[in-house]
Amino acid sequence: MREHTECVRSVAYSQDGRNVISGSYDDTIRIWDVQTGVPVGEPLRGHTDSILRVAYSPDGYNVISGSNDKTIQVWDARTGADVGKPLRGHTGSILCVTYSPDGRQIISGSADRTIRIWDVQTGAAIGEPLKGHSGSIRSVAYSPDGRNLVSGSLDETIQIWDAQSGAAIGNPLKGHSGSVYSVAYSPDGGCIVSCSNDRTIRIWDAQTGAATVGPLNGHSYAVFSVTYFPDGRNIVSGSHDYTIRIWDAQTGVAIGKPLIGHTGTVWSVAYSPDGRNLVSGSTDGTIRIWDAQTGAAAVGEHLKGHTNWIKSVAYSPDGRKIISSSEDNTIRIWDAQVYAKQGEL
Repeated sequence: MREHTECVRSVAYSQDGRNVISGSYDDTIRIWDVQTGVPVGEPLRGHTDSILRVAYSPDGYNVISGSNDKTIQVWDARTGADVGKPLRGHTGSILCVTYSPDGRQIISGSADRTIRIWDVQTGAAIGEPLKGHSGSIRSVAYSPDGRNLVSGSLDETIQIWDAQSGAAIGNPLKGHSGSVYSVAYSPDGGCIVSCSNDRTIRIWDAQTGAATVGPLNGHSYAVFSVTYFPDGRNIVSGSHDYTIRIWDAQTGVAIGKPLIGHTGTVWSVAYSPDGRNLVSGSTDGTIRIWDAQTGAAAVGEHLKGHTNWIKSVAYSPDGRKIISSSEDNTIRIWDAQVYAKQGEL
């Protein structure tokens, strides 16, 4: 199904795996029924510019969207109705947005070089903007316990913040020599991982901010995506060098050889909930599934069907399906068990 008329930038599964949301450059958000591939209701309209990020609330009742129009909007996931007025305060595009683990707050990172914390119930900004970065905020994340935040910026630094007060904790984490594209907490909250345009990955102590492992060298071009495995033992990264790498999170040593198969930049990587497989999406228009244990070879053939760059890939909560979004204006759902296309949205 091709309901969007422009590039689909961001997608996410609902917690029960029954629905998918998509945000597009056509200024709309859509909710889809995973079983039928049919859109649920009408497009969610309200933004006046491209949708850059979408996410479900932890309880699955609401959806949030961040837009190039400098606002964030909360939506009712069941009815598609907007919940309150747009959250205004940023003076630049919303590049990243997510819920706190308890669903009570939202954090947003913007091209205006600030981070904001919002009260979900009232829609009011909590405190003043979090200032300290001198470049656009490309990635934000809550610690698993919700007490802290971490941000990664084009200014080549990472900053840890107190989620309650908004105060910076310690000095900026410096070490990268290029833009920081992605940051993430380890599952136990003890470490932070970051990847950069400088071709490296770094691991930091979440309490002290000290560099603990790295830099992890191996990629030959910018690293765009990095995330922890569910058990926190390993890290996976995707790069402009067309490869995926798996790393030991304790030692920083690469596990096996690079995963080679794509013929374009790897924009997005994600692990299956059981940690056995990985999925990757590339500018070559294909998706690949990999054995995360051996890292030796791709599982099955390329998943082909998109006709343009893959912008985002993700597993369903039960690990049985994979969703992908593309610049060809479509979303596709794939059967992760047989590695075959299940349907097109």
